[in-house]
Parts: sequence; C-alpha cells; structure tokens
Amino acid sequence: MASYAHPEVLVSTGWAAEHLSDPGIRIVESDEDVLLYTQGHVPGAVMIDWQTDLQDAIVRDYIGKERFAQLCSSKGIGNDTTVVFYGDKNNWWACYAFWVFKLYGHEKCLIMDGGRKKWELDGREWSRDPEASYPRTQYVAKEPDLSIRAFREEVLKHTRAGKPLVDVRSPGEYTGELLSMPDYPQEGALRGGHIPGAVSIPWSKAVQEDGTFKPAKELEKLYCKENGLGRRGRTIAYCRIGERSSHTWFVLKYLLGFGNVKNYDGSWTEWGNMVGMPIERGPQPGAVPSEQKPQTTATG
Repeated sequence: MASYAHPEVLVSTGWAAEHLSDPGIRIVESDEDVLLYTQGHVPGAVMIDWQTDLQDAIVRDYIGKERFAQLCSSKGIGNDTTVVFYGDKNNWWACYAFWVFKLYGHEKCLIMDGGRKKWELDGREWSRDPEASYPRTQYVAKEPDLSIRAFREEVLKHTRAGKPLVDVRSPGEYTGELLSMPDYPQEGALRGGHIPGAVSIPWSKAVQEDGTFKPAKELEKLYCKENGLGRRGRTIAYCRIGERSSHTWFVLKYLLGFGNVKNYDGSWTEWGNMVGMPIERGPQPGAVPSEQKPQTTATG
C-alpha cells in the first residue's frame, strides 16, 4: 500500500481484525444487499444503509448535516472516531458511505481493502449478533464540502469546456445498449448513452480478483497512460446513481493523488432523464470503426 498517494486511508483485513476492540475505532458495514449484515458481519461493526440512513426520503438528496450528526451519534461515532468502512460489491457502498462522511467533514475515514470478499477469503470470524450498541456521542457535522460533489450544471459546463469526465459504468451502459448494469432491472433513465466527451473506464478495472485495489502502477497505467487523465486538472466521475463513481473517486483522489476530483452523484439517473441535455451513444473514440460515429442528441 505504501506506493499509493495516500496509503493511510486504506487498511488490511488483518489491521481491522487487530482493532476490533479499539474504543477509538468504529467499523461500519455498508452494502447493496442489506440482508448480508444479519447473515454475518465483522464483529462489533455497525450498519449504515446507503438508502434509509444516508438518503432523504422526500427530497432526492442526502440527509442534512443535523440528521447526519444524529446518525453518527446513534452509532457511537464521535468527531474524533476513526471510521473504517467495508461492504459487498468490492466496497462500492463502503466508498459511497466514505464519500458522504467526507462530504460532511469527518476527518478520520478508512477503507478496509477488499471488503466483505477479502474478509471471507482470509477466513476471518463473522458475527451474527444483533447490531452492537455504543454510547451515544455529541457529534457536530460540518457544512457540506462541495469541493468533492458535482451538480448537473457544473457537469454541463465541464463537458462543454472539454474537461475530463469518467464514466465508470459497464460498457453496455456507456454505449447506450443498457440502462443499468447487466442482469439488473433496466430502469432508472428514459435514455441510454453517456455524457459527451466522457471516457469509459469501468470501476471494476481498478480491483483485483480478491476485491482489493490494484497496485498503484497498474492504476497509473489504466487512468493516466491509457486514458489520458491528469492529476492537476478537475476530473468528474459518474455512474448510474453515484455508488460506483464513489469507488472511482476514491481511487483517483486517494490512491493516485488527483488534486481535484468530484463525484457527480446525480449521475445517469439524473442526466438521462433531463429534458434537453446532450448525450452520446456508441463506444468512445478510438474504438469506433471509421465508417461509424457516436450519435449525439439533446432529446434522445
């Protein structure tokens, strides 16, 4: 891990296992499949549901800072607590929760490399106990840090200026053949395609078979050498609802050291449903036969 730009934000399953009883550390599980926690979780871990805990039930947005503070307090998380996130899907939702915590200014956030998959592969202990209850804290949340979050108008200006966008979805979603991941319900957007100018770098290319992140040299080759991304300029990542792009945001910001990278959490469910927004269909430049070109449309 030492070769990463910020190796201090990534810990191994062994490190997590050694700190299960540390009062200054809270381990948080966040999954796509919310039933996994009850089937077995890291001993002492608390659960944060990406949808019911982090999302506002009425407004399509995150909970406000007061509710975020209440959530942290109820989980025994104080402002000085080191929070270690892990989950299924090679840490999609762990990175999503990590990103939301950073949005509200929590300083000490870590990712357990490999998530549930690596914990299982390492043969470590699972607990089926009810969620642990910790003493309530008096958490104080900060105002949202918008330096890590992109909104649609900013993305529109960004793409018109020809600045780098990373589409981390599957190739079929990028070309417009699919509206969601393969084997998932094809819903969420009226139109398929990608934001004009975005390069296709599926999130899964950043991880190894055991769910851990690839070495820094391989990530450097993938994002910088093969796809031309630079550490200095502003980069925006997006997917369908913001979870896979949180994973890529983490890779770019913390493992490769990009200085200005944002997550467009509205992603394709917002962009693909907005009236008048431009889209492209087809593979990215360089992968298109000379007689074909991506179709660009503002109305779908």
